[in-house]
Amino acid sequence: MPSNALDKLAQVIVRYSTGVRSGDLVTIVAEPACLDAVESIARQVLLAGGHPSFFPKSERLQRILLEAGSEHQWSHVCPFESFRLERCDVLIVLQHPLSTRAVEHADRLAQVQAARRGLMAMSMKRAAAGQMRYLLAEIPGDAAAEQAGMSPQDYARMVFDASFLDTSDPLSALRREHERQQRLVDQLSAAKELRFRSQSGGPTDLTVPIEEGTWINASGQQNLPDGEVFTGPCGADGVVSFSVPANYRGITMEDVRLEFRAGRVIDASSTTNQDALHRLLDMDPGARMIGEIALGTNRRLTRFTNNPFLDEKIAGTFHLALGAGYPESGNSNQSGLHWDLVHDLRTGGSVEADGRPIHWA
Repeated sequence: MPSNALDKLAQVIVRYSTGVRSGDLVTIVAEPACLDAVESIARQVLLAGGHPSFFPKSERLQRILLEAGSEHQWSHVCPFESFRLERCDVLIVLQHPLSTRAVEHADRLAQVQAARRGLMAMSMKRAAAGQMRYLLAEIPGDAAAEQAGMSPQDYARMVFDASFLDTSDPLSALRREHERQQRLVDQLSAAKELRFRSQSGGPTDLTVPIEEGTWINASGQQNLPDGEVFTGPCGADGVVSFSVPANYRGITMEDVRLEFRAGRVIDASSTTNQDALHRLLDMDPGARMIGEIALGTNRRLTRFTNNPFLDEKIAGTFHLALGAGYPESGNSNQSGLHWDLVHDLRTGGSVEADGRPIHWA
């Protein structure tokens, strides 16, 4: 891991992304395995005058729940978590998988996620209203590096460089990215409709009405690394075939094809793990609805890693999310699912705004 990278990351998170202020209640959620990152962030929170608290999450404990729990326990939502999310001023979640193997008992996981629909909706509503600042950051680890087919050192360097931590002033670099992306936001905000066409991975011809949505400039305020512009569409019609394998909690679905009518998936297929695909779509009533449409803008990310959190931000890609929408983007769909699926347009294809091609990568 690059020297002092975690300290620089913590400074960006606290000073730029979440803007921690004196008296803020700051919740940090992470695997204990990345305690070094938690400590760096907590130190910066204290220097900013905030009150940090650490709440561990554990892949191992979730695996035990899925293996040994009952149907009643899979649907249980801890009231302590609700209490925390209702009251914190800042929520910082660190992503650091210990294993990337496919989750067993996918049907039970879908039930666990469906039960969390209310928590997700409440968190999104608070964030949209400015009552809570939220940040999800990638902390590089061996499992994610192996999944990407990279050495841990190269993977860590890629992740941190994508957040401009290799520069002398990451905060200024991120502000410049925000200004660059804002020009694309301004262009898209004047459009009523997007049309995506491609033959990569199978025929894609998808029309997405965007007139009622609000375009969001995502440049490090809620994700690190970041780099996308997105909106909450009011519908979608047509077919999209994803050229990039879709991954959900270690379950990989290849050659995913979705057919939409009025924003809802009416037909879905994949060449691998199709049963898991259908279980996700049937998780709850909102899981088949489109919640987000976005263009990736991060020019420092160039290779796919089988990690949707990074892959969706590659400049020259677009992605859509099934399930929960972000209220601030104009989409209030509720679901326990928010699943990003990525399509690569760099090898061919086009995006048109009201019939005019747009170029952004």
